[in-house]
Amino acid sequence: MTSKTFPLPNPNSAIALAGIREENLKTLTKQTGASLVLRGLDLVATGTDDQINRVEDLLKALSVFWLEERSFGEVDILTAVNALGNNQQSALQDLHQQTLARTRRGEEIRAKTFRQQQYIKSIAANDLVFCTGPAGTGKTYLAVVLAAQALLANQFDRLILTRPAVEAGEKLGFLPGDLQQKIDPYLRPLYDALYEFVDPEKIANLMERGIIEVAPLAYMRGRTLNNAFVIVDEAQNTTPAQMKMVLTRLGFRAKMVVTGDLTQNDLSPHQRSGLAVAQEVLQNVEGVAFCQLTKADVVRHSLVQRIVAAYESREARE
Repeated sequence: MTSKTFPLPNPNSAIALAGIREENLKTLTKQTGASLVLRGLDLVATGTDDQINRVEDLLKALSVFWLEERSFGEVDILTAVNALGNNQQSALQDLHQQTLARTRRGEEIRAKTFRQQQYIKSIAANDLVFCTGPAGTGKTYLAVVLAAQALLANQFDRLILTRPAVEAGEKLGFLPGDLQQKIDPYLRPLYDALYEFVDPEKIANLMERGIIEVAPLAYMRGRTLNNAFVIVDEAQNTTPAQMKMVLTRLGFRAKMVVTGDLTQNDLSPHQRSGLAVAQEVLQNVEGVAFCQLTKADVVRHSLVQRIVAAYESREARE
């Protein structure tokens, strides 16, 4: 066993490298096999030569964060591990340098994995994009960020966020309030993503003027959505007829992103998902892009990745 000391330039770099409750050091230890201890401004790594070299390679790959005192986490480390294993160092640096936007609190919004980066590129290059993947992969969040940016840059006249109001164990009729109050819980994730990026008062003003519309999928019937950025969320809960309906609403100078998780289908057992059917029917249609995110792209609490993996394992056995 040997030890090597990696000096850090200042306290803020040390804080960024260690992460909250030293979670980054724990992840680096798990990924390299080396023992890592932060002593003041020195990171001391102890292990075999191969383990020490692996620590050095990862520190270099992640230097764009800790040298610039930027926060990062487990997903960034795992992406760096995969990049090093596939000789994608240059692509990794490109991924780290691209910032989409900043939240109202000043936090960076960016792709954290290569598949998320490809998803963003697909939205830029195509008028219709389907993105599937488990919870926490950023399917809806990244789409809302790009849509809000495009709207604020006057690239589109309207931003339309829609999803099917399908019950998951609770009935709409038992919820209190009028129709809008009943459907608000189904649309809350879309509001949450918007509030991260746009001031709530500005959102309220834009909604009053019809520039931002958040509505159930049923409200899309009979409309033509021109010059609009449309996001169809929770699309696994659409029927084939509903999916065909909303896809054919696409008008001139419009863009549509359809997101969903086929493992969380709340339709009746014998009803096929419109999202699954659309993937089969439109697979070879020009101008339509498909993106598949996986548990490796989960950017929520690390426990979410393990939950997704556990369910996938059980479903594979059944």
